[in-house]
Amino acid sequence: MTSEKTATLYRMVMPDHLCPSGLKAKWLLESKGYKIEDHPLATREQTDAFKEKHGVETTPQAWINGERIGGYTDLRAHFDNPVEKGKTSYRPVIALFSMMALMALSAAWIATGSAISILSAEWFVSFSMCGLAYLKLRDVESFSTMFLNYDLLARRWVPYSYIYPFAEGLAGVLMTAQILHWVSIPVALFIGSIGAVSVIKAVYIDRRELKCACVGGDSNVPLGFISLTENLFMIAMALWMLFKAAVV
Repeated sequence: MTSEKTATLYRMVMPDHLCPSGLKAKWLLESKGYKIEDHPLATREQTDAFKEKHGVETTPQAWINGERIGGYTDLRAHFDNPVEKGKTSYRPVIALFSMMALMALSAAWIATGSAISILSAEWFVSFSMCGLAYLKLRDVESFSTMFLNYDLLARRWVPYSYIYPFAEGLAGVLMTAQILHWVSIPVALFIGSIGAVSVIKAVYIDRRELKCACVGGDSNVPLGFISLTENLFMIAMALWMLFKAAVV
């Protein structure tokens, strides 16, 4: 007969503070099938006394079958699912493009009665431009610092690193509304072309390993295909809008 899996957990449960990491640790242990002996620490005094007694600096703290594992991140590592901080990842870009695609399909469905259309493709690109601009605008200073690592124009004229996210957002909004093409087309074509050349030089010619500023200054997305795609999307959208305007 299999013995019951047991765990002991100490976590802060105060009137003015319910520890998020403690909740996560409790949920993680329960999801792994452990029966938990839960010890809420209801006051700051209890918490400080617990830390001093066990020689730890933080809570929560978990024991499994009498062996101290540690806090939530330690539990994650114990169950072979460590929290990876600082590791490059495409997850933020995948999440953004996925949401922008779904938004474009939904908006096109409402506007035309068909989700799959030229309009949904146009809105996917323009929505993505707006979303990427928003991520940059959250912290323009951090974005500009990262951007200066590789953008050819920004390295010659620093103010461009501050202008870029506003220009991308402006072009995205105008292209979504399909107005003022004389503004949106040149802006998108200009920043997209400079960006594409900059990425090609930094990544594919100079072989530099950099982080991409495309989703903001706190990004761990590697510079390369994603940033190049962002710029090529802008170029393609500008050329498409120019073609449509010429045909009409």
